[in-house]
Amino acid sequence: MELIRGLHNLRPRHRGCVATIGAFDGVHLGHQAVIRHLLDKAAELGVPSAIIVFEPLPREYFSPIKAPARLMSFREKFQEMRYLGVDRLLRIRFDESLRRMSAQQFVDDVFVAGLGVRYVVLGDDFRFGSGREGDIRFIRAQGERYGYEAGPTPTETWDGERVSSTRIREALESADFALAEELLGRPYSISGKVVYGRQLGVTIGTPTANLELRRLRAPLSGVYAVEVSGSTLDRAWGVANVGVRPTVNDSIKANLEVHLLDREIHLYGQHIEVTFRHKLRDEKKFESVDELRDNIARDIADTRDWFKQSGGSLMEL
Repeated sequence: MELIRGLHNLRPRHRGCVATIGAFDGVHLGHQAVIRHLLDKAAELGVPSAIIVFEPLPREYFSPIKAPARLMSFREKFQEMRYLGVDRLLRIRFDESLRRMSAQQFVDDVFVAGLGVRYVVLGDDFRFGSGREGDIRFIRAQGERYGYEAGPTPTETWDGERVSSTRIREALESADFALAEELLGRPYSISGKVVYGRQLGVTIGTPTANLELRRLRAPLSGVYAVEVSGSTLDRAWGVANVGVRPTVNDSIKANLEVHLLDREIHLYGQHIEVTFRHKLRDEKKFESVDELRDNIARDIADTRDWFKQSGGSLMEL
């Protein structure tokens, strides 16, 4: 899949496509329905498929601290869209000039002048433009003017309720990983590059892999039984902490660190995927490093017991 970094990198060869636009946070079942519609239309017309996304997400731009936690990083989003077969991803920086851009100007500059769209796919509840006037009716009216077609994708539901990123965040917050998996179409995971941390885990005998989250907040918090995969391991058991590490860290930025059970392997610089299976407890501030060490030992024992009770078997490298 080709990544186009900004409108200034659009070239004549990018003109003539089927396009859609949205946040696509999580690339859940609703997003997947939009993408299937996009790919089917592109195949029918014999042109490439293109998805337009904003970075940062608009709500992050307006209020970074209060914006909903991201379900996935941009890299994870790119990887999932590539897996689904999308041809091009156009990433547009959301800034003050874009915030002020009307739906009409966006159609003129992006859909028509930039991409030369043949067909536009929209989620039936999506809005864009400074006054949020850019909906499916507006897009269709502009299509009559410019010579493209447009169509909505019906809302995807699960168990009688709409599939949404908000619903998935609520499921993760309540540690309902079964529901999150149903809504996503896959188990919930966080992936990232392993970076050097404070090395406290090494000093207390439980070394951890620290992931670079590339987001201010994570959609879940606490201590979890997880499976870890990467280039040098496959579904290894682990215990993960997601949060701000209150015992040793005063930062407000979320961290993810995972300790692999029965593994001694160097993961620095590697990209790994951490799949969440069961919540052990909430994050807690301990009075001393010794108390922290004792609780980590209990977390490891609880993780081992949970996997054994759930029918798992320890995965080999």
